[in-house]
Amino acid sequence: MHIVGIGTATPSNRYTKSECLAAFRNSDWFDRLDARAHFVATTVLQRDNGIDARHLAVDALDEVFAIDPDMLASRFLRHAPQLAAQAAQRALAHAGLEPAQIDAVVVSTCTGYLCPGLSGHVVERIGLRRDVRAFDLVGQGCAAALPNLMLGEALLSSPGCEHVLSVCTEVCSAAMYLDNDPGVLISACLFGDGAGAAVLSRRASPHGRCIAWRAGASLMEPAQRSALMFEQRGGMLRNILTRAVPALAADYAQRVLHKVLEPRGLHTGSIGTWVMHAGGRDVLQALEQRLELQLGDLRYSAAMLREYGNLSSAFVYFVLEAALADAAAPGWWWLSSFGAGFSCHGALLEVD
Repeated sequence: MHIVGIGTATPSNRYTKSECLAAFRNSDWFDRLDARAHFVATTVLQRDNGIDARHLAVDALDEVFAIDPDMLASRFLRHAPQLAAQAAQRALAHAGLEPAQIDAVVVSTCTGYLCPGLSGHVVERIGLRRDVRAFDLVGQGCAAALPNLMLGEALLSSPGCEHVLSVCTEVCSAAMYLDNDPGVLISACLFGDGAGAAVLSRRASPHGRCIAWRAGASLMEPAQRSALMFEQRGGMLRNILTRAVPALAADYAQRVLHKVLEPRGLHTGSIGTWVMHAGGRDVLQALEQRLELQLGDLRYSAAMLREYGNLSSAFVYFVLEAALADAAAPGWWWLSSFGAGFSCHGALLEVD
């Protein structure tokens, strides 16, 4: 399998940490929450948490604090199809392909639910064929991009499938929830809205760089499910984020990496470019330490986190796009995502 096109999209409105903190202090929610909650939110939004700003699907920040099931569902329905279609169109343009050339589409999300699913909206908005094979993947959280790509790889091995469109779209502002729990508050300060897409093909692109998917692997530990997950409360999604996440992410990322590299006689030093889900600043630091990386190895992940925040499943498309835009050196690249489950996935790419 080859990745022949990449595209990303975000809402147009960008909000800094200081703007978010001011909006929180001016909201009704500030008086509803206790002093500890004020301290947590203020600390996260004032310190260097690795994030400068986020793009959110709201016209003004006070909309974020209008939290009820109907409002959040409406926000997801309005923005998720739009973001997914924009990213997909940009990926197709990068690949130099027309919509009619796509034989299958796989769409992932965890921040909202539609039936019929998001795939139908993508088919309609970008003009895919009506006989396209369409799949919707839900409930995989921040890790979803790699399972999405793995399904694309499987589809490309089936008869009559030459090109697959992979899309991850998340409207995290449509999964907003606030209470006094520190993990809930930190989540509200970390996540942004956006979509990423990739065009997958059996053959390399005739123009541009060759990005070949050589091998992938996954690990899941359901016993750690409660460390990072959504739960339903009051008809809304409530994100559970625990202190164990950075260590879990680093542990599983290392195990998946070794599972792929060791049979091929490769090691961590063989990887020239790292395309990693960030999660947050603490997660990046844990990854750097556990994998014994050099300063700057995770620069693309850090840069995307600083500009966009945690985009959940869409994040790694932004990191891959950034590495390509920077003309990162050819050789072995490592692509990895992790999240709810607790799950972790990785893939070895050969890029020329």
